[in-house]
Amino acid sequence: MSLLSIFCHIIKSNIFYFNFSNSIIKLINARNISVFLHSEGRHSILNTELTKENLQKIYGKVSPFEFKDKLLQLAAINNDNILDAGRGNPNWTAATPRQAFFTFGQFAILETQRSLNIDDLAGMVQKDGISKRLLEYINANPSLPGINLIREIYKYGINELEFDEDEWIFELADGIIGDNYPVPDRMLVHIKKIVNRYLLKELCGNTQSESDFDVFGVEGGTAAMCYIFDSLEKNHLLNKGDKVALMTPIFTPYLEIPHLPHYNFNVINIHANEVDENGIPTYQYSEDDLNKLKDTSIKAVFIVNPNNPASIALNDKCRETLKNIVNNYNPNLMVITDDVYCTFVNNFKSVLSDLPYNTIGIYSLSKYFGVTGWRLGTIILNKDNVYNKLISEISEIHKISLNTRYSHLSCNPEKISFIDRIVADSRQVALNHTAGLSTPQQVQMAFFCAFALIDSNDNYKNLTKSICQKRKELLCQGLNVKIFNDPHYASYYTEINILDWARVEYGIEASKYIEKIYTPFDILYNLAKNYSTVLLNGDGFASSRWGLRVSLANLNDEAYLKIGQTLREIFDNIIKEFKANYKLKINC
Repeated sequence: MSLLSIFCHIIKSNIFYFNFSNSIIKLINARNISVFLHSEGRHSILNTELTKENLQKIYGKVSPFEFKDKLLQLAAINNDNILDAGRGNPNWTAATPRQAFFTFGQFAILETQRSLNIDDLAGMVQKDGISKRLLEYINANPSLPGINLIREIYKYGINELEFDEDEWIFELADGIIGDNYPVPDRMLVHIKKIVNRYLLKELCGNTQSESDFDVFGVEGGTAAMCYIFDSLEKNHLLNKGDKVALMTPIFTPYLEIPHLPHYNFNVINIHANEVDENGIPTYQYSEDDLNKLKDTSIKAVFIVNPNNPASIALNDKCRETLKNIVNNYNPNLMVITDDVYCTFVNNFKSVLSDLPYNTIGIYSLSKYFGVTGWRLGTIILNKDNVYNKLISEISEIHKISLNTRYSHLSCNPEKISFIDRIVADSRQVALNHTAGLSTPQQVQMAFFCAFALIDSNDNYKNLTKSICQKRKELLCQGLNVKIFNDPHYASYYTEINILDWARVEYGIEASKYIEKIYTPFDILYNLAKNYSTVLLNGDGFASSRWGLRVSLANLNDEAYLKIGQTLREIFDNIIKEFKANYKLKINC
């Protein structure tokens, strides 16, 4: 019996979602995946596991990301050239900030060797005169990669934020060496100010704000999400069984986490049900649905903006309605907004800018800078916020319990702010002194944020947008559909709705035929088995049952033309069946 070894390499693919309603396409990156099947026996077992019948049993019962892995295995059986448009890793990276980071690291190592240099052993960075030595290093090495950005970052801190020269450069040098715990534990002082200014620019549209925000650097947007859920529960801001709202469609974990046994929240879905003149979803929210949030028993609302999978940001009308509801009807509503894809939307404004008192912001650098492996994310919260207020109003028995919980951090634990409680909770309180993102990660985050702030013409941002836009156009070309441009569209993902497609092109009878004869699973299975193309099911994000999510970020450009052509071929074949059956029905 021969040894069968199947190797499946799934290229960095941009997951592209197309919304036939507005013919919108969005992007996401997919990770490199290698699947090794080592024996003929294993291959046989796998084939058994991946039968259409077995896969259909788990469809809709597991996360779309877990189901995607099964489709990847299926696609790998007969083809090693898989188009995985099911995950969101971008296939680009921001080169210059990385160059600056690694070059600055060499400078920092030289600084450690000034105090001690014995074979492989060095000392620690010394503060006095370090800014002068950095300038000497820059001038002596003008051709080093990223050296100009290092100079600009140095100048930006001094000129724009009025940093002390030695304090600024010492923090970066000591941080990149990573020989100390983060102090303060939430975030290094100068780096926090850089990141804060970047977040104001991207989330609020400017680098200045009347509000004073705190920032906590965390291990990506996923860590931010987990920490926030945990601290809301630990501090009795949300209790088991409480009513919360999700603005759907939404990133899958927000659908799953509230139903974990220790939360078991009562979940109200507020669905983006607005449609255009052709009956195609716009992924905006009606005033009637948003008005559900006037119910003061709803304690928190979770938003992904732009949403996932359609990648559509809230328009001005939705944001104003939400603002009015909170200010006039539900002033204690806790708003958690996840704005990971905001940099791909023109003139983006976060709910954080509209409702700074009520809103916790989540942001990740992963997609924009191509740094999913670095795990760089943030939690941002106004110093004056409803969370601190609500903590002060909890029952006395809960106050006693919380004072005990945080008693080792302060002699006045009741005065600890909510964001500092998040920091402590992220390390089970007892390890609070070790909390915070690692200092080398913080330095890399600072270099990315400073790079974007210095880029006053948004050259990098426009380049990433153009990549997504081009792929959207290629997808539409393959689909043979008209490109529709929505000003609130991020073009990172797109959602393709099969029924809307059929109805718009061939009428309601064609749509009804597809719904009667096929299921979305049939389409996904066919794509994986016969075309080695993997997409995600939209209903796994509380979107349309017939929606297919495509990432536009993680595959090479030509892949999107091919994905579009494949979907067009499958669709045309179904329509041929419909026309034949419809004609037969009429003749009968």
